[in-house]
Amino acid sequence: MSDNNIICRCSDLTKEDIRRLIEEGYTTFDEIKRVSRAGMGPCQGRTCMPLILREISIITGKPISEIMPGTYRPPVKAITLGQIAEACTEGGNEHD
Repeated sequence: MSDNNIICRCSDLTKEDIRRLIEEGYTTFDEIKRVSRAGMGPCQGRTCMPLILREISIITGKPISEIMPGTYRPPVKAITLGQIAEACTEGGNEHD
């Protein structure tokens, strides 16, 4: 894989970007996520997380099984302000 290959499509991060962060001392997925926004896009890390964990493993020499995969939050469904206003005016408390 070339250093210019995209690892995180949502945040447009290359393999070179990820390796630079690891070499700077960010050796967990959460640390990399916090400084680069990797794993915070629409895919929520489904694509980039395994690739980033692999790069951490290669550079640190730790097996992937020993590297924490990161913190996840429950998925959310985007809603419009109009939907919120409608729910407020109807007095509804319904969720889709």
